[in-house]
Amino acid sequence: MNNKVVSFPHLSNYDVPIKYLIEKLTDAKVIPSPSITKKTIELGSKYSPDYVCMPFKYTLGNYIESLDNGANILIQAGGGCRFGYYFELQKKILEDLGYKFEFYSLSDNDVNGIGSMYNMLRKINPNLKKIKYLYYLVLTFLMINYMDKIDMYIRKNIGFEIKKGSFERIKKGMLNSFYKSNNIFTLIKNYYKYKRKFKNIKLDKPKNCIKVGIIGELYTSMEENANYFIEKELSNMNIEVTRYTNVTFLLVTKRFKEKYYLWKARKYCKYSMGSDAMENISRAKILIDKGYDGIIHIKPFGCTPEIGAMKVLEKLCTNEKIPLMFLTFDTNTSELGIKTRLEAFNDMLIMRRNNEK
Repeated sequence: MNNKVVSFPHLSNYDVPIKYLIEKLTDAKVIPSPSITKKTIELGSKYSPDYVCMPFKYTLGNYIESLDNGANILIQAGGGCRFGYYFELQKKILEDLGYKFEFYSLSDNDVNGIGSMYNMLRKINPNLKKIKYLYYLVLTFLMINYMDKIDMYIRKNIGFEIKKGSFERIKKGMLNSFYKSNNIFTLIKNYYKYKRKFKNIKLDKPKNCIKVGIIGELYTSMEENANYFIEKELSNMNIEVTRYTNVTFLLVTKRFKEKYYLWKARKYCKYSMGSDAMENISRAKILIDKGYDGIIHIKPFGCTPEIGAMKVLEKLCTNEKIPLMFLTFDTNTSELGIKTRLEAFNDMLIMRRNNEK
C-alpha cells in the first residue's frame, strides 16, 4: 500500500492527540472521522445488528464515512467490555460492503499495552524506532492529561461564565496550539499559557450552586454527540458538572486506584463487575461524600456491566438519600425527551434544596 491514509472513530476532542501521535510516528496521512451526525447514525444503524449497543453503531458509521473519505487503514482501540471484540464483526460488515482496507486493533493483544501499540504502528511504519515512539507517546499522554485537567475545570465553571462562549473559544485555541507543539517543552508552555487564560475568565458563580455528577459507560460519557450534549444542557441550567471518566482515567488512574475504588464501594460491591461498573458505584459514593445534589447515570441500550450496576446504585442512593436519574441512549432516543428529563431533574434538585432551608 503506497498511499497510506489512516482513520479512527470520533471521540470528543481526543482526535487531536491521536492524530498528532500517528502523524509524528508514521508517514501516513491521517483523516479523523468527522463529528457524529444524523448521517453517521443512519449509516451505522443500517448495517448493524438490531440489538447491538450504540457505540457499535456509531463507530461503524464513523468507519464508513472515513472509508468514503479515502481512508484505507482503520484503527480501533478496544475496550473493557464486548466493545473490545466488536472490530471482528465490524471488519466483516465493511468487507461485505465492498470496502478494501487494513484493520488494526489493540484488542488483538493487550488493550493497554505499550508494546502492542508499538507493534501496531510498525505495521504502518516499519522503520519506526523505539526511542522516537516512546518520546512521542509520553508527549501525547501529557497532552491528553492536560486536556482532561482543563476539561474538568471547564465542566465545573462553564455554566457561570459572564461572557458566553469564552470557554469554548479559548479551548479551540488551546487544542490548536497543542497540535502544533513540536516538543514537550512547547506543550508544557502552551498548557500553562492557556490555563491562565481559563482562570482569567470572569465568572458569576454562587458559592452554593447546584452540583451534579455524571457516571456511566465510558463511550456514552465522553462522546458528547452520543449523550446529546448532556453536560452543555446542564451547564445552561447553571449547574456545576463533574465527570471522572476520561482517557487519563482509562489509561492510568483506573490501574492504580482499582483497590481504592473497591474499598470505597465495599459496602455494596465486593468484586469487579466488568468494564467500569464497580468504579461507577465507587464514584457515586465519592460524589455523595462531597455533598453533590444529584447523580446522573448514563449508558447505551443493552450495556450489560452498567445494567448490573444500576440496582446497586439505586440502593446506594436510596440509603444516602440523594437523587439519581438513569438515562439510556440508543439511536432512537429523542434529544427533546432527554432535555425535558434534565429540566425536570433540575427543578426537583432546586425544590429539594429549598425544602432543606
